[in-house]
Amino acid sequence: MNRHAVALLSGGLDSMLAVRTVLDQGIPVTAVRFITHFGCDPVSAGSCGHDVEPLVKLWGPLGLTVKMCHLGQDYIEMVKRPRFGRGKNMNPCVDCRIMMLHWASDVMRQLGAGFLVTGEVLNQRPMSQTRDRFRQIDREVGLQGLILRPLSAKLLEPTQPELEGVVDRARLLDISGRGRTPQYELAERWGIVDIPQPSGGCLLTDPGYSARLRDLWSHDPDAGAHDINLLRVGRHFRPTPDCKIIVGRNEDENRMIEAFAEGDDSIVALIDFVGPVTVVRGRHEFGERMLAASITARYGDVSDKTRPVRVSMHRKRGVPVVVEVLPARDEDIVPMRVAGGGKRPAVPSQG
Repeated sequence: MNRHAVALLSGGLDSMLAVRTVLDQGIPVTAVRFITHFGCDPVSAGSCGHDVEPLVKLWGPLGLTVKMCHLGQDYIEMVKRPRFGRGKNMNPCVDCRIMMLHWASDVMRQLGAGFLVTGEVLNQRPMSQTRDRFRQIDREVGLQGLILRPLSAKLLEPTQPELEGVVDRARLLDISGRGRTPQYELAERWGIVDIPQPSGGCLLTDPGYSARLRDLWSHDPDAGAHDINLLRVGRHFRPTPDCKIIVGRNEDENRMIEAFAEGDDSIVALIDFVGPVTVVRGRHEFGERMLAASITARYGDVSDKTRPVRVSMHRKRGVPVVVEVLPARDEDIVPMRVAGGGKRPAVPSQG
């Protein structure tokens, strides 16, 4: 067997430790860093958005290289219709693991590597990291005996690289469960000081984000990356089944909302006050734009919420129009918040 491994490197602590455990046996590792539309990217704050470049600089001399792989529309389709179900929210953990291992196995064959490595820990996650799930996932990928889980290897059946002596099983680990103490001790031993939080990586595990995604696909089953990108920013309102209003919460989100806006979207912003940038997406006319203007005024730095304020509205490819609106009242707009409840108020009529 070739003494070269391909590893799944999410940026979380477990995957870092698994990679280092193999590197310490003198085995070069090509780590695959997957990027998705659901928070696993270099700009996200969670563990699977953790920057791995410092790790490459630190462990490159030991044989670590990193390959970036973007999981695009195929991944979106998998999230829509997972074969093996979901966790508490929209997270299809088993299907996700199978897809990533399939891609990693392609990299393994391209490089002529001998086996795969993951940072999974036995019994850490009840849906995807049990002994039976490991066996099932290995069968689905068609790599029985070729997927090494170094952090729990001593509690699992020996893999082919262990049986052939490529990997010294005695130097692998026996971590199990949700506790993090053994991982933190290993991190200290290997000088890992920038430790990402164990949760908050994949947005599909977040209840609020999952509610937004369910709302999106329930109203537009064909919605793809352009709509998904907007789900992670702003306050979301749905005044009608075919229309969404997204209101920025800070300057960074305002920039992202403007960047994600498309030609048929309307962009709304305050003229005389600091405030959010708002985008109106989907089927909408004057009434929906006026509602968006009123919501924008509600969340702006407007001192007197009882007086009209000036708002600019325009299609992204159109000419701005200035209108005056009263800031919206919370009791009128809260029922429209995605993931909220209650009866939605009517959209203001034209004129």
